[in-house]
Amino acid sequence: MGLPKKRLQRQDAETLYEAVNQLIRVHQFRDRDRICCHDVSVAQCYALETLVKQGPLRLQTLAQEMFLDKSTASRVVDSLERKGYVTRVEDASDRRAVQLQPTPAGRTLYQTIRADLVTEELAMIKDMDPAVLDASLDLLRQLTRAAQARCGVAGGHAIESEP
Repeated sequence: MGLPKKRLQRQDAETLYEAVNQLIRVHQFRDRDRICCHDVSVAQCYALETLVKQGPLRLQTLAQEMFLDKSTASRVVDSLERKGYVTRVEDASDRRAVQLQPTPAGRTLYQTIRADLVTEELAMIKDMDPAVLDASLDLLRQLTRAAQARCGVAGGHAIESEP
């Protein structure tokens, strides 16, 4: 007959783990290779991306979005600030606090890096059947939401497409 449902689910989970693990590894290598050519680390690029997409944020919020502790996020931001990609501005809602925002140079850098990475993605999907691509994107969004829910993450910024 067939395998028991529980066993089949375990095998599916094992196969999913391997596939996602390999995809993440390849993307992380690609990100390191491509992003570091632009004088920023991957973490700095992710911080810049978060600030470009979400607007000015306090350091604690940025740290949470990046899954980093506040001190690590602070070092990432300090480096971006020294390079002229991020600036600190007074928080309008609390004059004692500051928010971080990308500079025009930071926005330009992020857009350049993003364009490079999107070009890489385009090369990967150009020969893919549109129905398979649509189903794959839907699956990736579902998996991301499920992982976020399991980790207690409220945001969904990583799965949003950018206009």
